[in-house]
Amino acid sequence: MIKYLNRLRSNTKKNKLGDINQPKTVTEVDGKAYTEQELEDICLTSCLEENLSLLKEMVGANVDFVTRRINIGRSEIRPAAMLFFDNLIDPDILDQHIVRPLVLEAYSSGLHNGPEIIEQVRSGNLITRAEIKAIKNFRDIIEGLLIGEVLLLIEGMENGLLINSKGYKSRSISEPDAEPVVRGPRDAFVETISINISLIRRRILSPNLVIESLQIGKVTRTKVCLAYIKGICHPELVKEVQSRLSRINIDSILESGYLEDFIKDNPYSPFPLIGVTERPDRATAAMLEGRVVIFTDNTPMALIAPGEFFSLMQAAEDYYNKFVFSTLIRLLRYIGFTMALLLPASYIAISTYHQEMIPTQLLVSIMAARSGVPVPAFLEALLMEFAFELLREAGVRLPRPLGQAVSIVGALVIGQAAVQAGIVSPLMVIVVAVTGIANFTIPQINISLAVRTLRFPLMFLAAFLGLFGLMTGIIVILLHLFSLRSFGVPYMSPISPFKPGDLKDTLVRAPMWAMVNRPTQTTSASQRMEPQQKPDPGKHGDGP
Repeated sequence: MIKYLNRLRSNTKKNKLGDINQPKTVTEVDGKAYTEQELEDICLTSCLEENLSLLKEMVGANVDFVTRRINIGRSEIRPAAMLFFDNLIDPDILDQHIVRPLVLEAYSSGLHNGPEIIEQVRSGNLITRAEIKAIKNFRDIIEGLLIGEVLLLIEGMENGLLINSKGYKSRSISEPDAEPVVRGPRDAFVETISINISLIRRRILSPNLVIESLQIGKVTRTKVCLAYIKGICHPELVKEVQSRLSRINIDSILESGYLEDFIKDNPYSPFPLIGVTERPDRATAAMLEGRVVIFTDNTPMALIAPGEFFSLMQAAEDYYNKFVFSTLIRLLRYIGFTMALLLPASYIAISTYHQEMIPTQLLVSIMAARSGVPVPAFLEALLMEFAFELLREAGVRLPRPLGQAVSIVGALVIGQAAVQAGIVSPLMVIVVAVTGIANFTIPQINISLAVRTLRFPLMFLAAFLGLFGLMTGIIVILLHLFSLRSFGVPYMSPISPFKPGDLKDTLVRAPMWAMVNRPTQTTSASQRMEPQQKPDPGKHGDGP
């Protein structure tokens, strides 16, 4: 009864106001939301108007959805329509390769009869685009329209023609931001998956390079591609990656991080189990070692599976410099990893519980510097680490020129002010600063995030249990690392299980001519090159 009275009151008010000259600000949409199965079951008919009406109902009130009508033939004219999303196609392709052949070039070729022109279109002799697909069900039609294809519907034809006319804008190839190098290629992946695959194709000119495609996401229908080299990559690894991706049932995939959460072996581990890169050369090198690279549309980041610890600690530039310098830089990188993880906790444990381990002169300096500090070393370190993380996050989120200034000036001002106020000691500022610098030596951002996270539990253990607590935390982390697997490959290989032949590319980087074999854990074809290629100029004479 109440609903009836409200409806009556609404109708009375509408009659008083009237519908004449009332501007419509909201369009009422009574359209149905179609599922994929329903779209697949609905097919085109031979009636053009019926097809157009049904398609417009499915697409809805989209302002960028365009219907362009034409007439084919001068005798026995057949009405036709081209449908497309305006911001996904190239207008020049539409005008020069689709419309022009149908309405101009057909007549200049002596074709004036509508059915004759349609027959030529069916046989592929008129429209000059390479990719033309005959399509019947609406699921394939909607999918084609949404990736930048033009749908051609002709009266009397029960099949539509999807013509590739993609022309959406994409970011140009630029230098990598997250993985810069001094020596090496300067191109990086972009958000368009076809461009990313072309960057790989330029580097691997082999028919054994396989690119497999699938779509994930019930709403976004995001294109995901697997790239691997047949004959080098182990078939079981490919099947495992395919299986994990096929199990994903979600409405949207907006970035490769979505996929990473679904396919990694241990979802609760702070350590990354899959490599991430924006560099085509690094992705190519991974495939040449027998790994699978996963590309996701709309993101410049590619995933590398499997991702062991030592491979994640490598940088692309390691292979472009002389092996002696690359080995020294790698050792420095591992020292930086250790310092970033353990330095604050070690300082807290030693200065709080184990002062006898500190040389007397240094201990006197530390005690003098801490004499006016009102908080214990743990709270002091926690406060400084928290301030440093705030500054780092602020520097990342602000615009780049402003972010760098805020990070540098903020660190200097806050550190100096905190020391002068007597809140922290100068030595603690040095410890936190060295820890932050050491963290920047880690080449992969996902490993540096794990180090930043684990640093705080180790600080807690050191504050309450001293070096005993710190060693307990280190043992737990090592046990966790040695228990992890990435797509069936032990995370700490080739240390565990011990593979002496694979140690040439872990803590050290052997010369290229010495790395005859690929890592045995990731490939079915171990030999990379012919042996005995060490350069020996003496064997070839004394020169010219």
